[in-house]
This record gives sequence, structure tokens and C-alpha cells, in this order.
Amino acid sequence: ARNALLLPWDRFSAWLHCICVVGFDLELGQAVEVRHTGLRSPKTSICYLSFPDSNSGCLGDTQFCFRFRQGSNRKSSLGCFLETTDRDAPACLKREQGHYYGYVYFRQVRDKSLKRGYFQKSLVLISKLPYVNFFHSLLKIMAPEYFEKQEPCLEAACNDIDRWLTPHPGRILTLPIMGVVIKCVLFQSDSLVSIVLPTIHEVDLFRCFYPVFFHIQMLWELVLLGEALVVMAPSPAESSDTVLALVNCISPLRYCSDFRPYFTIHDSEFKEYTTRTQAPPSVILGVTNPFFAKTLQHWPHIIRIGDMKQAGEMAKQMKVKKLKNLKTLDSKPGVYTAYKPYLNKDEDIIKQLQKGVQQKRPSAAQNAILRRYFLELTQSFIIPLERYVASLMPLQKSISPWKSPPQLRPFIQQDFMKTLEKAGPQLTSRLKGDWIGLYRHFLKSPNFDGWFRNRRREMTQKLEALHLEALCEEDLQQRIQKHTEVETVDLVLKLKDKLVSTDSSETQALQQCCKYNC
Repeated sequence: ARNALLLPWDRFSAWLHCICVVGFDLELGQAVEVRHTGLRSPKTSICYLSFPDSNSGCLGDTQFCFRFRQGSNRKSSLGCFLETTDRDAPACLKREQGHYYGYVYFRQVRDKSLKRGYFQKSLVLISKLPYVNFFHSLLKIMAPEYFEKQEPCLEAACNDIDRWLTPHPGRILTLPIMGVVIKCVLFQSDSLVSIVLPTIHEVDLFRCFYPVFFHIQMLWELVLLGEALVVMAPSPAESSDTVLALVNCISPLRYCSDFRPYFTIHDSEFKEYTTRTQAPPSVILGVTNPFFAKTLQHWPHIIRIGDMKQAGEMAKQMKVKKLKNLKTLDSKPGVYTAYKPYLNKDEDIIKQLQKGVQQKRPSAAQNAILRRYFLELTQSFIIPLERYVASLMPLQKSISPWKSPPQLRPFIQQDFMKTLEKAGPQLTSRLKGDWIGLYRHFLKSPNFDGWFRNRRREMTQKLEALHLEALCEEDLQQRIQKHTEVETVDLVLKLKDKLVSTDSSETQALQQCCKYNC
């Protein structure tokens, strides 16, 4: 019903901010040649981010993604509709608030008819949705068609997208685009469906972590704690995939710091992120330009990966190197850090993955093993926090329709730490180590701050809903008979305030029950 109320291009805007084509001009350099719908974002950044660095030498077709800050505080015309969608979505599927994603399909082929000798062009989808797998799959359909038939087919694609149902958690999405149909669920195909996507947002963790899989547990800790990390890779595809895998490895916990899957010297935050006058910020950067090996050598944690096609050879060489060895950074793959993990190394998962490589276990199976490992590790860590925060909720019997909703009790670190003795991660995880130290560090991190803010907001909304329910269930006529006129007026004022503060659906429910009970 809601979709029927949407205006032209509202459905398109629910999926994409804009589509643009970035080409290379001999005089101007990278430039936006075509764009569909408004592009008020920093165009210069988009132009540079849409092309691999000059040193990357990507021939053929390459796909990667980038992320950049929203230029101005623009509100969507879809307003509360998208807020409702986001409210129902798990953390990993919520749309970005202050950033955009850019999903790129770059083509570079030799062309003697051009002065430069190469055809170089990128088709870029700009969106607030973190649906990495979905948009890369969409580009595989759109880009080859565009490079062959040019702009008219982009207009057709935009019209197709504007007929799509708006994205909503749990919805089976059957999406026609340029003569094919994408279905975005793990679901048996039918005759009308051309492509079935088992997931719209997840990256292949095993493929991305393969060059560093001896250190996956340490990297999980670094991401969990919001440490400053830089990934140096030979191409934007490898840098963006690795950064996204890092952010993804603490799922279902949301990574609350900044991350840039592909970062260049032209980014507006370049000076902010490379300054030596202060400690590096809590951010994960993916870079390809060798210039960064010198510019970011003061960063505390650096991952240098080689070509993922040679991953089998690289994995044997990937040893943790101390920061004093950074002079070799521009030549040897490795993890450069002085960080000492809080938890003992889990040798079982390493052996399991190594055995899979030896037995040529399918990549999808290896990915599932690694994803389950990270999920169980994160859940073991977060369950004690969830349990303690739930205890901060006031008892339901303390909620009275005649009083304001009770407040949540404060989070007290010492009290939480005491709960870990009997109800800590040891109940669900076999890993030993300094769990207490890990929690102390985590409680100071942006990830804890973001997680707790979200949980506190959800619990406050729950208290408001329970208070509203108590008001609805109260027999007002009987209550008024037992109270003075002053108390009755006070109640009416409280009800008026409640009507003003609740959203439209709750207001209707409150008005109906007030009529019924009055």
C-alpha cells in the first residue's frame, strides 16, 4: 500500500542516489560525462575514486567500491518511510546516515583510435545502501550493455529501477533490469528469474582473508576495538574487498567508525587522515598508491597484501612484522603491528581452513566455515554485554500510566565486569586469554559507544511503548471517579503530551483506546 503512494523517481531514490559515468579526458583528467538524477556530492572525489590509481595498471574489467562523506545534510523526500525500513533492518543492512557508497565497474582496453591509446571509463552507482554483492551483480548486467549501447540503455535501466519495490527487510525481491530478473533471496529459482542472489550484502570472507588467514583472530580484535588500520593492496578491487571483509568480520555487531574501501590522495579527508600531529583516527583505509607506504608508515597497524591470485604462495610468507621493519613495506607482504592480542590463538580454525585448501574444499564451504567462526566469536563476546544491558531495564510493574515512564539504569563498568566471573564468554567460547582486558579496551571504543547508543534508544522506545500500553489498558472512567479534579486534569495533560510525542500509528491507537475507555 505504501509503494502505491510513492511519486515518480521515489522508488529509484530508495535504491540509488544517482548513476554516473566517469571517463578520462586528456586535458581535464577524470570527468563525469553522464549522470542520472541529481549529483550534489563532491564530484571531484567521485571522479578520482572511480578510477584505479595510475600505478595499479588494471587492464580489462575491474569492480570495486568506495565510500565518502555526504556533502550536505540533505533529507530524502521519502522521509519517515525510509526511517521505518531502517528501523526494521539488522545493523548490517541499515542505510548510511552520513556517507555514500560508490559501486564501480571500470573498463580499460587498448584502443588505437584514441589519443591515449586506451579506452578508460567507469559506470558508477551511488547509494546509501550497503548492499555490496547486490550492486556488484547489478553492474555486471548494466555495464557491458552500457559500454556497447551507450546512454539510451541507462535511461531504460533507470526506468526499470523506478518500478522496483522499495527495499525492506525480509521481503523477497524480484527485480527486472534490462531484460533479466534478479531475485535477492536464497530461494529456489523459477522460470522467470535469471539471477538468484543468496545474499545482497556479504563479501566472500575466505577469499578476502586468504592471504592473511593465519592472523584472522588478531584482525578480528583490531576491528572490534576500532583500531586504525590500513590495507595496502595492488588494486582497488583487492583493497575494497579486504576492507569490507574486515568491517564484516565483527557482524552482527555494527562497525561504527569510518572506513574507506578505496582511498586516494585526492580524498577530501586526505590531510585529516595522514597528519602526524596527532594519533591516527579510528578508521580502516584501503589504498593502492605506493605513496601511502611512506605517508602512513606511522600508523599502528598495516596489512600489506599481494596479488590475491597468488594467495597460496602469499599465505606462507604472512608473518607479523614489528613496526621497526617498515622499510621493507613497499616490497614484502605482511602484517605490520606491535599489537599483542588479548586472546590466545585459535589453532583449530587455522588447521580446518588449511585442510580445506589441501583437500580443495569449495570456496563457498570455506567461506561458510569462516563466517560461522567470526559470528560465534562475536556472539560469545557480545552476549554478556546484552545480558547486562537487559538488566538495566526497569521492571514492568514499575510502569504506571499516571507517572512518566521510568528511566533506564546507568551502565556501570565495574558492575558489568563483575558479571563476567559467572556469566562471561567462557560459557559459549572455548578460547582462553585476557577477556577482561579485551572488554576494558572495547568499552573505550567507538564500536561500544555506537552499540550502546543503539541499545539504549531501542530500550527507551520499548519503555515508551509499554507506558502507552498501560495508558490504553487503563479504565479512565473508573480511575477519574477515584481521583480529584486536579489529578484528572493532570492526567488529561499527560495524555495530550503523549499524543504529541508518539508517531502517527501509535497516536491512532491511543486515540481509539481513549475513546473506548472514556
